[in-house]
Order: sequence, then structure tokens, then C-alpha cells
Amino acid sequence: MNRIEARMARIWTRVGSDLLPFADATSRELPWSRLLRLSLFQISCGMMAVLLIGTLNRVMIVELKVPAGLVASMLALPLVFAPLRALIGFKSDNYRSLLGWRRVPYIWLGSIAQFSGLAMMPFALIVLSGDTWAPPWAAQLSAAIAFLCVGAGMHTVQTVGLALATDLAPEKSQPNVVAVLSLMLLLGMVVSALLFGVLLAEFSQLRLIQVIQGCAAATLILNFIAMWKQEPRNPDRTQGARDGDPGFLESFRTLRASGPWNRRLFAAALGFAGFAMQDVLLEPYGGQILGLSVGATTGLTALLAGGSALGFIAGARWLSRGADAHRLAAYGSLMGIFAFAMVILSGVMEYTPLFALGSLCIGLGGGLFAHATLTSCMRVAPQNQIGLALGVWGAVQATAAGLAIATGGVVRDVLSGLAEQGSLGEAMSGPATGYLVVYAAEIALLFFTLAVVGPLVRGTGAPRSRPQPGSGIAGSAHV
Repeated sequence: MNRIEARMARIWTRVGSDLLPFADATSRELPWSRLLRLSLFQISCGMMAVLLIGTLNRVMIVELKVPAGLVASMLALPLVFAPLRALIGFKSDNYRSLLGWRRVPYIWLGSIAQFSGLAMMPFALIVLSGDTWAPPWAAQLSAAIAFLCVGAGMHTVQTVGLALATDLAPEKSQPNVVAVLSLMLLLGMVVSALLFGVLLAEFSQLRLIQVIQGCAAATLILNFIAMWKQEPRNPDRTQGARDGDPGFLESFRTLRASGPWNRRLFAAALGFAGFAMQDVLLEPYGGQILGLSVGATTGLTALLAGGSALGFIAGARWLSRGADAHRLAAYGSLMGIFAFAMVILSGVMEYTPLFALGSLCIGLGGGLFAHATLTSCMRVAPQNQIGLALGVWGAVQATAAGLAIATGGVVRDVLSGLAEQGSLGEAMSGPATGYLVVYAAEIALLFFTLAVVGPLVRGTGAPRSRPQPGSGIAGSAHV
């Protein structure tokens, strides 16, 4: 009987490992308890993303009656710090402190910046709405400072947090760690969106102050728990900067010389722009072209998030088997091309299920592309330049996506206006013209991405050490 029980236990352990998501994300150096605690910084970043792009966007325009142009300008301010992620990552690679830490001081600095911006933001927004005796410039300046602080803090925390996770995780488990952190970001966005919806269902200025300052407190608490006892103290880093330490530009040139980084980052920029241009257009397209209700178009957010989660899981599975990250990025681009083609065709056919499938595939392709490009940067970065490499990737991702979103909205508005006036001819006079041009441009960008990624697939993006058979997600196996 004992033999049977032992055999059944072995079988169950093996099957359970197959079914448990990200079982190989953990290691002796980074157990589950420590990884999940570390991932709390992604929860706070997801909360900030929803607050800025979703909740405050609606509240400022509808409840506070702030002009839409001014709202768009304020929400775009955090993008100013996106290119600085490379510098932030570099500084965290080379920082020396009396406590012997590199990453933790920057995570805490970013958390303080987030807290400061959120603490003053509700009052700045109320003043911006006109409920004040102060001159308009004072309201605009205070709101701009609040949004800049939140943007600077969010970019700092996310860049250095990813670098810390890379420091702690063995190379073979890094793809799974990336997937876990990405899913925690999605989880933070979903939970925050639901929570904000409930708390602000009955809007008042006092409730707005309570919610935003509650987010400020939650940011400090989550990030403090996330970094507690994560980074070991290194006595070699308690001294001041040395004369021989390289500067940022020298380190960046060294990084570029270590491999085809120009091509790798250019491919990432094209791909992220290709996937992001439709971010503010997908729901209006469903409502205006396919006649979907508000509830139905809101469900598209869930489809995109679900597709992204599937992309992260699939990417973790294949990368842990030793797959080439650049090849997976190409697969993600191909998925995006087919997805946008389905979205275009759904409008022509007026077939809603095809539109829903296309939305799901956009998330799937985008998740796979993001996971693959981030993992490729983690794997090929020199050990002493991980923060710089991840910062450069983050700067490219955030800047390309932000510019693409803005461009997509402008192109849609301009072309739709010309189409309604009949300036583009009778064949292009419908309301779908602006949307279709944007989707076609995204397909073109993803084709260019494939052309740029192609040479990288031939061995230059392979991992430094291939996991042994059975050590990945499928072999040991999970997901």
C-alpha cells in the first residue's frame, strides 16, 4: 500500500506541476513568498495607470468640467519622464550609498515622488476646475507639478523594480518572473478600476480627495512591503563614486557595442507603436461602426487584458524551453497583423464576433511581443548594466506607445472630419475611414517590425545559457 501511495504521490506532484502557472518562476534564491511580495510594486504601478488614464480622465472632464484639451495635456505630462528611464536604470546600476544598496534607494525615491504628487493632486484638480479665487495659471501649474511627480515616481519604481527582480532571479527563471510581474500589473489595473468605480459611484469633491490620497498611502505601503529585505547590502557599494566609474553616455555606448542594440530597440519601438496606436480607438470603433452598447464596448477591455495574460503565459512557456526571444517577438507581430485585419474586416462585414476575436488577438500578440522583447533585453544585457538595459527598453516602450496613441487619435479625428466633409471622395465618406486608416497603419508598422526583427532571430538573441530539458515550464513543467 505504501508503494502505491508513494507512486500516486509522485504522479500527482508531476501533474500538479504541469498545471500550476509559473511553478518555475521560483527558485531557491527567489521563493514564491519573496517573488509575490516583490511584485507588489507592479500593483501600485497598475493602480497609478488606471487612476491617470481612466478614472481622472472621466472625473476631470465630466464632474469637474475641465476642458478636454487641458485634460489631455495634463495626462500627457508623465510621458515627459519616459525617455529618462534609461538614465534612471543606469543610476541604479552604479549607485553607492552608506547602506550598500543600489536599487532600494531609487524605488523609495520613486515612491516618495508618487506620494507627493498624489497628495497634492485632488486639491490641484479642484482648483483647476475653477472652484477657487486663485488665478488660472496657479491652478495649471499646481496640477502640472502633481502629474509630473506621479509620472516621475511611476517610471522610477517600475524601471528599478524590474532591475531588482532581474538581479534576484536566476537566468532560467527570468521569463517566468517577467510573466508574473506583468500579470500582477494587469491585476492591479483590474482591481483598481473596480475599486475606483465603487468608491466614486457617488461623486463629491471630498470623496475625490479621500480616494486619491488613499492611493497615495497605498503606494507607500505596497512599495515598502515590496522592497523589504529584498536587496542584500553590499559593503563594496558603501564608498563614494570613483574617478574610474563610467558616465551615462559611455555606459550606453558600451551597451550598444555589446550587440545589435540599435536594431533590437528599433524593432521594439515599431512593435509597441503598432500595437498601441489603437488604444483609444477600439471602443469608439465598436460603438460607432458596429453599434455596440457601452457595456459591450467596455467588455473589450477585459478581452484585451485576457489576451495579454495569455500572451505572457505563452511567452513564459516557450522562453523557459529555451526558445529565441526575438522569434517570439516576430510571432507576436504576426498575431497583431492578423488581429488588426480581423478588426477591419469585422467593420466591413458588420460582424461583432469577429471584432471580439480580433480584440482578443490584439492583446495576445501585444502580450507576447512585450514579454519577448523585455526578456531578450534581460538575457543579453551585461551583468553590470541590467538596470540601464531595462531602462532603455522601458523608455522606448513608453515613448513609442505614448506617441503612437496621440498620433492615432489625431489621424482618426482629421481623416474622419475630412471624410464627413466629402473631401476624400464618395468611397471614403463613411465614419469608418479614420479608424481604418489607423488600423492599416498599425498593420504596416508590424510588417516593418518583422523586417527589423528578422536578422535578430539568427542567433543574436539566444539566451546566454539554455535551460536543460525538463527545467522549463513545460518540462518540469507548468502552465
